[in-house]
Amino acid sequence: MSDILMPKATAVWLVDNTSLSFEQIADFCGLHPLEVRGIADGDVARDIRGVDPVTGGQLTREELDKAQADETYRLKAIVSRHAELMKSAKPAPKYTPVSRRQDRPDAIAWFVRNHPEVTDAQIAKMLGTTKSTIESVRNRTHWNSANIKPVDPVTLGLVGQLALDEIVKKAADKKTKDDLKKGGGTLQPVEEVEAEPEFVPEARQRPGAEPTAESVFGTKD
Repeated sequence: MSDILMPKATAVWLVDNTSLSFEQIADFCGLHPLEVRGIADGDVARDIRGVDPVTGGQLTREELDKAQADETYRLKAIVSRHAELMKSAKPAPKYTPVSRRQDRPDAIAWFVRNHPEVTDAQIAKMLGTTKSTIESVRNRTHWNSANIKPVDPVTLGLVGQLALDEIVKKAADKKTKDDLKKGGGTLQPVEEVEAEPEFVPEARQRPGAEPTAESVFGTKD
């Protein structure tokens, strides 16, 4: 992929205004030599207006002269800040080998059973699957539901242990925060219970040291 802006418009200008070979132009613009030949023949980019890469700051005049003097020389473009900004910063989608794709429903089932706090979006991003597939596994409407069994995605080789731990922790932290906002995570006040009176044993009457006849047999009256 070429780093220059408007590669076809640049190729049109180079075809019309230089003696560069088709291969040189194709290499500089990121095109196929046959496509450059089509531009020269008028079959390709017929309605595209040429753009001068020299005045556009993507090529120096010295570099252009050097290439025109040597057919084997390949042009080196000036790195364009605008071209860098136009590049997509979005990472490429996660690719899962075909041999592993059949294991994804098992991994999804593992998340559904063991970590319901992990969102469908997080599962989809981690496993490289779709929300509709996750929903079908959860509702058991997946075409292979009879054979799906929960299996740890680390064991299946779909994700690393550190990445799994991180996503589970994030989901758990978010759930805790949501519960606190809803009031479900706060402790309810304990009702006061009336304290029971302290038990005091009854005082026992201490007998005298020596029993008397009256205390044993009573009196005659």
